Order: sequence, then C-alpha cells, then structure tokens
Amino acid sequence: MPDILAIYRRPVPEVLFDVRWPDGSTQSFYSPSLIVEDYFRAGRTYPVAEFVDTSRTCMRIADQRVRRKYGFGCAESVATMAGIERAAARFADTDEVTLEAFRR
Repeated sequence: MPDILAIYRRPVPEVLFDVRWPDGSTQSFYSPSLIVEDYFRAGRTYPVAEFVDTSRTCMRIADQRVRRKYGFGCAESVATMAGIERAAARFADTDEVTLEAFRR
C-alpha cells in the first residue's frame, strides 16, 4: 500500500507571478502550478481582458491538477482569481497589464 502521507508531503510546484497594472501599481499572485509559465511570458504586456481570461484558464487548470493529486480543489487558486478580477475591475478591458516576472 502506498504511503498516503508521503503523497501529501510532496511539494506543490508553485510559482508567484508579478504584474504591473495600467496605473503603475504592482501586485504579486500565487499559482499552485507552473501552468502560468506556459500561458504567459515575463516582460510581455497583455490587454486586461486577455490577462483576466488567460488567468482564469490557468487557475482552472491549476485547481484541476491539485484536485487530481490531492482529491480536493485549491482554495488558493480561487483566491488568486478573485484578486485578479478585483484588481482588473479598475481598468478598461483594452488597458495593458505587464507580467513582470515569475518567482519560484
């Protein structure tokens, strides 16, 4: 029988990603998966609407990966998406947000 506790002790491949909003403010967000590195590029700008939609896709995939590994979803990915949506609501869909960096 596999060591169930060992499964839960394995670290989640998490990453922080730093963004600069159109007003110059910066914010860091958490992802419980490296999936954001597949969808975004550091240093690139994105229209706010595209950034939100792509972030939603990433957080959904991250949540599914956590659910598959641990048997339950990831509250952190839900919180990250809520933070992104809350911050993005201050700007027009066509304003640009810059993904400045990934941090592991």
